[in-house]
Amino acid sequence: MNTKLSLVGAAIAASLLLTNPAPAEARIPFFSGEQEIPSLAPMLEQTTPAVVHISVAGSREVRQRLPEAFRYFFGQRGPNEYREERPFKGLGSGVIISADNGYIVTNNHVIQDADDIEVRLKDGRTFKAKKLGADPESDIALLQIEAKNLTEVKLANSDKTRVGDYAIAIGNPFGLEQTVTSGIISALGRGGLGIEGFEDFIQTDAAINSGNSGGALVNLRGELIGINTAILGPNGGNIGIGFAIPANMMKNLVDQIIEHGEIRRGSLGIRGQDVTSDLTEAMHLNVSRGAFVNEVLPDSAASEAGLESGDVIISMNDNKINSFMELRAKVATLGAGREAKLGILRDGKERTVTVKLRELATGQVAASQVHPMLEGAEMSNAEGGGVKIDIVENNSPAAQIGLLADDVIVGVNRQRIANLAELRKMLENRDGVAALNIRRGNTNLYVLIR
Repeated sequence: MNTKLSLVGAAIAASLLLTNPAPAEARIPFFSGEQEIPSLAPMLEQTTPAVVHISVAGSREVRQRLPEAFRYFFGQRGPNEYREERPFKGLGSGVIISADNGYIVTNNHVIQDADDIEVRLKDGRTFKAKKLGADPESDIALLQIEAKNLTEVKLANSDKTRVGDYAIAIGNPFGLEQTVTSGIISALGRGGLGIEGFEDFIQTDAAINSGNSGGALVNLRGELIGINTAILGPNGGNIGIGFAIPANMMKNLVDQIIEHGEIRRGSLGIRGQDVTSDLTEAMHLNVSRGAFVNEVLPDSAASEAGLESGDVIISMNDNKINSFMELRAKVATLGAGREAKLGILRDGKERTVTVKLRELATGQVAASQVHPMLEGAEMSNAEGGGVKIDIVENNSPAAQIGLLADDVIVGVNRQRIANLAELRKMLENRDGVAALNIRRGNTNLYVLIR
């Protein structure tokens, strides 16, 4: 989007709003008696000091497959890849959410593998940052600096964000510090993109580019509605489709890191799928969106709350649920031990149940973090070795390649694996087809992924 045109559009819309006052949440509240043109400048002067520049340095393991001719000299049991540690540097953005405690939120991918994290404020001060915790599957990390006279950003209730609301992105694209772009909220509840393990993105057309990651997406009052995370565009360029992690989701995760020093993932204990037109017709449903419950797992939070197979979950904490992926992300990031109010449709009647979330099984991860074709499955280390498939969502990529719940992956390309870490390493940067050796009951089979 052309930023200049976007700002002009915002100004024109502001003029209309000032002429015909609308509800308070939609009004642009920045109009100076000395100015005849509405401006975002007063809000930005208060907000931009809370957005910081982050630079990182460290080293990462790089793997390269060895040519067959080179491997020959090592014999049949020689290595098939070359590994070395290589230094790296990176840039990103962050947002100060607590001035008193020096807490800064950013994306996990900004600081991942970093040995040195440096934060530079708008006033030019520079500090070394300490990493307090992170959640790679939702791409949130919490840093801390020891500094005085910090400016924090106020958090909005991102569940109240609406499509069409104005949005302003603040960050450091391509190292250009304190860059501001504007647009609108284009969509809500975006998931299934394969960007993160748990996705419930706010979509915006405010320009987001490389280096904006971890920066602020704010509303017209300067309140934080999201953490800018990713873009969809050729060659990493902006085409007006950017994604931000909702502020409420971020806060849930940060609260867990502060309280427990780690993420304690919430679990509902159901298997399900999106509500589709075919499902609506077959089950005579009177809704077109939601999360359909195929199965309630025994001894789970859902069974304790009285959920039943055939229920359709249409809301969580009074916010609409449009898909099973959206429900999954909200439950997982809300945290174990938290209560959630679920609106459900059963036998054509709406009712409300309150559920206390259990903790996701230790070591359980979203399989999309291991390989894109495993999306829709959740896995954990199996007793006796291998990787157990705990859940497979209907119509997901994992289901389409033939995986079933309770399958155990025991090897890749005839090489045995002992746990999730080994499976991840075997599939990382692998070209071509990989054959997963699956133990299903008393039988063994292979599932191919590309």
